[in-house]
Amino acid sequence: MTERAADVAPLRLAVIDTDSGFVQVLTKRLERLSWEHRVLASAVPVETVVAMRLNAIVVDLAVLGPQAWDYLERLCSGLPGLGVLVCTGQSTVAQRVRGLRLGADDWLTKPCHPEELIARVEAVVRRRRRAEARSAGGPITAGEIEIRSDRFQAFVRGSSIDLTRREFELIELLAGAEGRVLEREEIYQRVWGYAMARGDRSVDVFVRKLRQKLERASPGWRYIHTHFGVGYRFSPEPAVAEGTAAEPVVADVAHDERAVPSDTAEHLIVP
Repeated sequence: MTERAADVAPLRLAVIDTDSGFVQVLTKRLERLSWEHRVLASAVPVETVVAMRLNAIVVDLAVLGPQAWDYLERLCSGLPGLGVLVCTGQSTVAQRVRGLRLGADDWLTKPCHPEELIARVEAVVRRRRRAEARSAGGPITAGEIEIRSDRFQAFVRGSSIDLTRREFELIELLAGAEGRVLEREEIYQRVWGYAMARGDRSVDVFVRKLRQKLERASPGWRYIHTHFGVGYRFSPEPAVAEGTAAEPVVADVAHDERAVPSDTAEHLIVP
């Protein structure tokens, strides 16, 4: 069994799609993974989806016609624990942002490879399972910061640090490592949900942004420490002196940020 298959046990998935060629290839792959799955040619009532006890559902909005947006909203609001992925044809930025704001977990544009769709389903389910596990635990206190998993936010003396969803997932992962150094590849895999491409500097960029926010909110402490060529460690330590500059990371993360794959949609969705 692959590491990925072990991480996400066989799932229950429904697919609303009428693209026979794509569905046929996808179905064969799902059968090899031993996933329970149903292919639907049209929208079914939300109550029926509830009865299916699914982990995730994949929706081609083109199949739903004029009711597509209304159905997507009812699906997301009526089943908050269900992973919802849109896999449809060409779309505009406005359409993708609308779908994500309505509650879809991910958006994939056709034509696409079934293997990528499966990987994205697994990533969504992993994130949701981690969120469920987090809700059972209490807040994490580190230095002056209180990390509240139930609110997807961190606070300093009661004031929110105003993190994006991905920034919160990053600080939660680092803080949960309890002082262990996390390699960049591991961080990317666990926060972004799939393997990091060679040369991708997204982790460095997000760590830098997160570090800046933490040090503005709590200037007397240093929280994220760089291990050059390896990764990052979260360990709250008082600053050496008032006004101490942030830990130098230029040599490790210097790059043209414009070359980093954009996460614009996330910042549009989660202020």
